[in-house]
Amino acid sequence: MTEMTVQDRPTASCVALLIAAPASGQGKTTVTAALARLHARQGRRVQVFKCGPDFLDPQWLRLASGQPVHALDRWMNGEADVRARLFQAAQCNDVLLIEGVMGLFDGANSAAELAKSLGIAAVVVVDASAMAATFGAIAHGLQHYDPGLQLAGVLANRVATAHHGEMLRSGLRDPALWLGAMNQVSLDAAKPRANLLPERHLGLVAAHELHDAAERLDAAADVLAQTPLGQLAWQQWQQRWTVAFTAPAPTAPVPAWLAGRRIAIARDAAFSFIYTANLECLQAMGAELAFFSPVAGERLPACDALWLPGGYPELHLQALKANAGLQLDLQAHVEQRKPVWAECGGMVALAEGLTDLDSRWHSLWGLLPAQAVMQQRLAGLGMQQLQTPWGMLRGHTFHYSKLQSEAQQVARSSRPGQAADSGTGEAVYQQGSIHASYFHAWFPSCPQAVAALLGVEMPVVDPQAWHSGALNA
Repeated sequence: MTEMTVQDRPTASCVALLIAAPASGQGKTTVTAALARLHARQGRRVQVFKCGPDFLDPQWLRLASGQPVHALDRWMNGEADVRARLFQAAQCNDVLLIEGVMGLFDGANSAAELAKSLGIAAVVVVDASAMAATFGAIAHGLQHYDPGLQLAGVLANRVATAHHGEMLRSGLRDPALWLGAMNQVSLDAAKPRANLLPERHLGLVAAHELHDAAERLDAAADVLAQTPLGQLAWQQWQQRWTVAFTAPAPTAPVPAWLAGRRIAIARDAAFSFIYTANLECLQAMGAELAFFSPVAGERLPACDALWLPGGYPELHLQALKANAGLQLDLQAHVEQRKPVWAECGGMVALAEGLTDLDSRWHSLWGLLPAQAVMQQRLAGLGMQQLQTPWGMLRGHTFHYSKLQSEAQQVARSSRPGQAADSGTGEAVYQQGSIHASYFHAWFPSCPQAVAALLGVEMPVVDPQAWHSGALNA
């Protein structure tokens, strides 16, 4: 059978925009969420995506749109996966919004490169709180820096007054770029300059932690609705920013390697760093998923394997330690040699304890011979790859703690394109049936490795990738 060419594949057309900025901290998430909320309130079906690895912004974007948010990264996902997700979304939505990462042109897989490869225009959000005519210079530079990028326009954020907004607009060389000015949005009249979406270490405070999260998004949408972008007729959106997405080449489905297996997954305020794509990957392999909340005092569900995702265990130390029943369940699970895959915060929770920023020691579950120490500054950040005996698993790292462990190191991740012994990655520890690392895995990049880590005997591609026998030690 002749393979279908790109020209022969079906397409799906949908309004699509990239929301970018000159740098981090300009308000991309607030504007993207406000746009999603505004369109959703007007009865449109909206799906939002996030450039690059991120667990926290997507929680706000999901609340705003009412739909799961997927990461889009041409290295971590791969080009085919990115295009497949967008094609699928274009078939059943009215609007696709993609929140950029860092500055528009920053990084090897920048937001600009993604937009160019897909033919999507970019709205650039600029924090204009401390500028006037320079706003026009920034817009002019972004418009002409890369002729291959379509700039939909610029939106001034955190603008003080109507007069300030007029100063910004008049500084543009190309008046057609003006999408409006958003005033600083705050729900607290006593703190008008407080961030609408508050932050802590690792990023934004998760949406589920704030009782008024939906009210915050509505406030942002109300402000955006007063701008030219917010008031633009739907027909204009369709005429300007409709994109045709091509169906991906057919691929073989992932084998049901996890059929008949029940995977327990910790999911709550302490363990919330979970990609929807990872859950979908487990289900595609036939797994039954059983979620539970250690913070709420829940016990370990009956299961064949356990996944402890990352999150904020350091903010819930007392609740985790107080769950003595779960600690006993975990001990029994490991004694029965049932697999555990623990990522970042999940690994920290398994440690003997953690020393906080005030040098106080907090005991934890004690199943991994390790001690964690919180740091004032980032201890790990960036894309990572992990060469496993079953293939290359891609992902990233992002943490503020450091770990000292006597557990066996069976592997080490590395930065893309570098060797495992380059010293740029994270250790993978093995203690009995536990495998743990600061490395956050993108499961679809190598489902075989994920199935193996969760206890399925898989054909080994590279027997030298990990220490001999480490998986079953």
